[in-house]
This record gives sequence, structure tokens and C-alpha cells, in this order.
Amino acid sequence: MNQIDNELVERATTLADNQLFPKALEVDAEGTVPTTQLDLICEAGFHGLFAPTEFGGMGASPQTQWAVHEAISGGCLTTSFVWAQHAGPTRAAAETAGPMKARWVEALATGESRGGVAFAHLNRPGLPILRAEPTSDGWLFSGTAPFVTGWGHIDVVLTAARYGESIVWAMLDAKDCETLTSRRLSLAAIDSAVTVELSFDNHPVSEKSVTSVEAFSDWAEKYRHGLRSNGSNPLGVASRATSLLGPSPLDQQLDKARKRINSATTEELPEARAVLGDLCVRATSALVATVGGSALFVEQQAQRLAREALFLLVQGQTPEIKQHHLKLLTDNSLSEASSNGSQQ
Repeated sequence: MNQIDNELVERATTLADNQLFPKALEVDAEGTVPTTQLDLICEAGFHGLFAPTEFGGMGASPQTQWAVHEAISGGCLTTSFVWAQHAGPTRAAAETAGPMKARWVEALATGESRGGVAFAHLNRPGLPILRAEPTSDGWLFSGTAPFVTGWGHIDVVLTAARYGESIVWAMLDAKDCETLTSRRLSLAAIDSAVTVELSFDNHPVSEKSVTSVEAFSDWAEKYRHGLRSNGSNPLGVASRATSLLGPSPLDQQLDKARKRINSATTEELPEARAVLGDLCVRATSALVATVGGSALFVEQQAQRLAREALFLLVQGQTPEIKQHHLKLLTDNSLSEASSNGSQQ
């Protein structure tokens, strides 16, 4: 197993504690994450976390990536969420053999350019809502991508459109034009990350912009294998909540949940990921209960973390994770055991 680079994790923790967390409430209320926050992550080198060393990246192991991601999410989830989208186009640029490698791989690895993703719609049931049609010199994308984060801060967006049983992946300029328009969404948490719905109206995509065309079934299987990565978000938020709460049984539960998802098989990942969502809700709720009425003030960290915990119940959710979430959140066996114990 690859080892964790402790120096990188310590650097991320220092960044989170000393610079990101003190500004997190301000960022949450700002309406858009200040560029200076993203610059802090870039200056620390973490835009290169997901890229191989030969392209100017860090060549970090998955375990190191998870730990750094957790630390930054615990500092400011809004800032972290914009930054984390960078992983998708960085990896796509590094892995493609096409022109997009020369155009983007070093720029993304060094943080000179920032990337985002538009593929959440692939997990939606029913007919595809963003479709690709071949043309003589490329593709036309039509439909919508309902959740694209970081608009206005990113230079390129790795976009997935369905073509029959396949997915066409392309690196597109992240800016509005006649055939590509954005509509900002209003979110109850991490709203300053600026999430938009993109509308494609026969948007021309040249063949040189395409990084790959793969079977949908192949992508779905890879996505199942990759569920560990976004588990760093609830781990980061829960860890911050427990640190503010002080010593409690949640500390041991957090350690256990982290070890569980780090060692989970592909089949075990959905339940392990749902355990993190449940733990994050309980940890932030415990913080709110401990702080009391002032926890509802907008200048209080407790309410921000609690709203973020609710957001993370649905972020990166699959039908399997949702099923496990519902089981954990609606199972009354613990409350029944507590009630029976008090009656004895």
C-alpha cells in the first residue's frame, strides 16, 4: 500500500487551521469564494496534488490525496469544493493521448489554470439530459449539466455527454457563449462555491477537445471504485466539528469510520461512505446542541458546519449510498434501546 506523505498532510493541516478556517465564515457569506483563498491552495502546491511529477505535479499517492483533501475540507469546505473539482480535468489531461494533454496538463498541474467538472448528471436515472451527436469534425452537445461548481473561477470544464451507450468526455472553455449558457443556482450550503446549471444548445465540440470516448458501463464501474475520494469531505467537516466540540465518543467513532472507508472494498464503499454522512450530521448536530442558541447566529461556525453536513448527504450520492443513508438515518433501534433502558 502506498504510504501517506506526512509532510504534505501537515502542510495542508497548517493551511487549513491558520488560513482557511479563520476565513470560512466570511467566505460562506461572501457570495463567491475570493480568489485569494484559491491562491492560498495554489501557493501551497496543492493544485498539483492530482498530477504526476513528470508534468509538474506532486505524484501523491491516493492515501495522501485523501488526507490532504480531508484537512482542506475541514478548513473551509467551500474553498475545498472548488479546488477538488480540479482533480478531474487534471487526471484527464494527464491520461489522454490527444491535443488536450499539450494544452492543459502542465497548466493544470502547476495551478496556472483551474479546472472543473460537469458529470454529476451521469448518475441521474432516466434518459440522458446531456447528449452528444457526431458531426464531420467533432460533436454537438445538447441538453443540460445541472451542477457545475466554481463557475467564474475555472478556465476549463471536463464535460461528459452521452452518445448511445457511450460517454464523450471533452475539455471545454469554462465561459458563457451563444451555445453555452450558465444559470447560477442558490444553495443552502457552500453557495459561495458558485454552482451553475449549464445549458448546451448544439454546442460545437471539436475532435481535438475530446479526451476519451468510453462505454457508460465502464465508467459506472470506475466510479464505484472511486467513491473513497469524496469521503474526505464529510471526514473533514466532522473532524472540525469534533475538534470544536471537545473530547467525546465521537472522536473514536471518527477514527473508526476513517479506517473503515480507507480499507473498504468496492462492495463495502457505499455503506462506509454513508457511515461518514451519518457521522458528519451527528457531529455537527452535537456541536449545535453544545453551543446552544447562539449556534444559529450566522457568525457562528456551528451553523455553517451543520448546513455543510446536510449538503454532504447528497453530494456524490449514488443509489446505494442513498439506501444506506436512509437506513442509518431512519433506524430507531438506538432510540428504542435508550428508551427501554430508561424504563428499567
